[in-house]
Amino acid sequence: MTQTFDIAVIGATGTVGETLVQILEEQDFPVGNLHLLASSESAGHSVPFRGKNVRVREVDEFDFSKVQLVFFAAGPAVTLSFAPRATAAGCTLIDLSGALPADQAPQVVPEANAHVLDGLKKPYQVSSPSPSAAALAVVLAPLRGLLDIQRVNVTANLAVSAQGREAVSELARQTAELLNVRPLEPKFFDRQMAFNLLAQVGKPDAQGHTALEKRLVHELRAVLEMPLLKISVTCVQAPVFFGDSLTVSLQLGAAVDLAAVNRALDAAPGIERVEEGDYPTAVGDAVGQDVVYVGRVRAGVDDPAELNMWLASDNVRKGAALNAVQLAQLLIKGLV
Repeated sequence: MTQTFDIAVIGATGTVGETLVQILEEQDFPVGNLHLLASSESAGHSVPFRGKNVRVREVDEFDFSKVQLVFFAAGPAVTLSFAPRATAAGCTLIDLSGALPADQAPQVVPEANAHVLDGLKKPYQVSSPSPSAAALAVVLAPLRGLLDIQRVNVTANLAVSAQGREAVSELARQTAELLNVRPLEPKFFDRQMAFNLLAQVGKPDAQGHTALEKRLVHELRAVLEMPLLKISVTCVQAPVFFGDSLTVSLQLGAAVDLAAVNRALDAAPGIERVEEGDYPTAVGDAVGQDVVYVGRVRAGVDDPAELNMWLASDNVRKGAALNAVQLAQLLIKGLV
């Protein structure tokens, strides 16, 4: 008889939480009892799982000794509030908020640095990085040993779902108002989001960098195990519901061998490379898929030591929920 594990999902009514529950079912994860938890405002809702509707309960009242594994799919404040209780109860913890320090819960992407899990002690604590960092790590990991990567420049065009269900509703509302020639009054965003691009996601610090941009730099260095790697990031809010699109430029120490790069990408797990002459899009290719799509692989216009790529990935599914479930699949081997 296959052993099962009692699991809690915190943030179960959010876009990532609901997708996480869906993937647990799709992957036939050995779930015993599933506890869905959220804030008092969301308690009482239900989420489908294996032919039944599972009722969502308040996280404040939950006894973590009832479960062996907890997914934190809410915000950083929730993780900081309840992670100590989960750990004290002996639960394995997978955090998607980025709230926990690296020495407590290392950032892991299975395609890039799964070996980090081997050195953990119970109760396991692991962080699943931001969706953009996860997508970049999947693509750059197979190139680490092939290329002398000296600098990474990234422009991340992010879907509004990165900011939750309220942002998705706001984009839909703005779009409907504009299409129906009604006056637009921004609410969630500070200006028009529909049919527009916003040059930052979140508030910048004194140096002009947002928390998400700094998080992406920190996480990518950690997952690639390249702490001195120079990384430049600009996060742009795109008028897209789901699916991130990233332009990536690598500055290398020598001229790039494109054929070798393409072979490495084709052989790597979690990647679908689109042949020259075509390119992937978030909406047309990546949304709902379990891979990162890569296209427009090319050298620089006048610099043979420059490698440029275009990435498209489902931020909620591949970048967040699936990565967390893949981590759980690796960790439960140590819970048996």
